[in-house]
Amino acid sequence: MQQGLDDAGFRRCTLVQAEVLPLALAGRDVAAQAQTGTGKTAAYLVTIFTKLLAKPAPEPRVPRALVIAPTRELVVQVADDAGKLGRHTGLVTEAVFGGMDYREQRDELLHGVDILVGTPGRLLDYLRQGVTSLRQVEVFVVDEADRMFDMGFVDDLREITRRLPPPSRRQTMFYTATLSPRVLALGYNEMRNPAEIVVNPEEITPDRLEQALYHVGAREKFSLLLGLLEQEGTSRTMVFVNTREEARRLVERLERHGFEASGLTGSVIQRRRLKVLSDFKDGTLPILVATDVASRGLHIEGVSHVINYDLPQDPEDYVHRVGRTARAGAEGKAISLACENFVFSLPAIEKLLGATIPVKFAEDSMFRPVLPRPRPQAHARHDAPRRGAETAPSPAVPAPPAPPAAPAEPGKKRRRRRRRKPPGGAAGPSPAAE
Repeated sequence: MQQGLDDAGFRRCTLVQAEVLPLALAGRDVAAQAQTGTGKTAAYLVTIFTKLLAKPAPEPRVPRALVIAPTRELVVQVADDAGKLGRHTGLVTEAVFGGMDYREQRDELLHGVDILVGTPGRLLDYLRQGVTSLRQVEVFVVDEADRMFDMGFVDDLREITRRLPPPSRRQTMFYTATLSPRVLALGYNEMRNPAEIVVNPEEITPDRLEQALYHVGAREKFSLLLGLLEQEGTSRTMVFVNTREEARRLVERLERHGFEASGLTGSVIQRRRLKVLSDFKDGTLPILVATDVASRGLHIEGVSHVINYDLPQDPEDYVHRVGRTARAGAEGKAISLACENFVFSLPAIEKLLGATIPVKFAEDSMFRPVLPRPRPQAHARHDAPRRGAETAPSPAVPAPPAPPAAPAEPGKKRRRRRRRKPPGGAAGPSPAAE
C-alpha cells in the first residue's frame, strides 16, 4: 500500500484524510462531509486496501469491498484511482456500470474480484441473476451519498444493503460534500455508532477559487462567452449548461467559431463519454461542454476555468461545478453568466455560499461577433419536382410543338349525344338492318 502511495506522489494527508484515516483504519464506521476535491476517494481506498491485505482472499474469490457511486463517470474515476493505488497489492478491482458491454463485465465478475465499484442499477442486475454475491463484503462505501437521493437511487441502495452482511459484520462509510439529514438517517440505519466528521463546513468552495459573475442577456451570452474564452485562454476549460440540447448546440457553435470542443451529457454513449474524458484529461481537448453529469466526483488535474454558461437551478450543483477547478490547493477561476432565463437561482446560490459572488461589468470590447448559422444545402432529392408537377423540357432535346386546338363554336355547348329510338318505339333493330 505504501508503495502505491509513493507512486501516486502522496506525501501529506489532506485535512479530511487526517481526520478519517485514524478512525477508519481502526475499524470505525464513518460519515464524512468535506468539500469536493479534498481527497475523500483516497481516504476510503487506503482503508479498503489496508484491511483486505490483512488476511488472504477466500476461494472462490468474491467481492470483499463494495463502493457504490451515483454516476458512471464517478465509478470509472474511483476504479482508476484504485488501480493506481493498488497496483502492487495483487487485489483485483472491477467496475460495473451501464452503457458498456454487459457480458464482458459479467465475465469479469465470474472470474473473481476483490473490490467491486458500481452504479446501483447495473450492480442490481448482476445480483438478481446470481452472477456474484455480497455476503463476504467487509467494507461498504457509499460515495456522493447525497446524490443518491437526488437521482432516485434510495430504493436500489436499500435493496443492495439487504444483500450485505449485517452492520455488525462489516465496516460502513458514507462520504459526501453535503451531509444532509436524509443521508444521516440512512447512514445511521446501516452503521454501528459511526463517527461523524465534518471538515470546514463554512468553506463551501475552495479557498483559492476566484469567482466572477456577469449579468448578460440571453441573446448576447454566446458573444460574451467567445470574448471570455479569448481573454482567459482555453488550456483546460469546463463549460456547464443545464440541458443536453443546449450542450449539443453550444459545441456546434464553438466549433463553427474555431474552438475545439466536445460535449459530455447523459445522452452520449458510454464509450464516447470515456473517450471525451480521456482526451480532456490528457490535454488534447481544451474545452469540455457538460451538463451536471460531470459536476460530481470527477478529478481532472489542471482545470483552469469553469464557466457556468447556464446558472444551475440547484444551488448545490453550483458548488460541485466550481469544485472541478482549484483542487488540492491549486488556483482556479469560476465565471458565471446570469441571463434572464436562469438568474432566478442566483439568490439561493449566494445563500448557500454565505457570500455574494463578485459582479463584473462586461465592456463592449469583450463581446465578439457571432457568425450566422450556415444554411443547409439542398440535396438532389429535395430539388426533384413533386409528383404531378410540370417540368420544363430539356434544352438539348426541344419538345415538339403541340398541335393547335380546334376553336370552339361560339354559342354552342357540348352535350352528350343520345342514341335515338327507332320509329314506333320498338327497341329492336330496324327491318333494313335485318
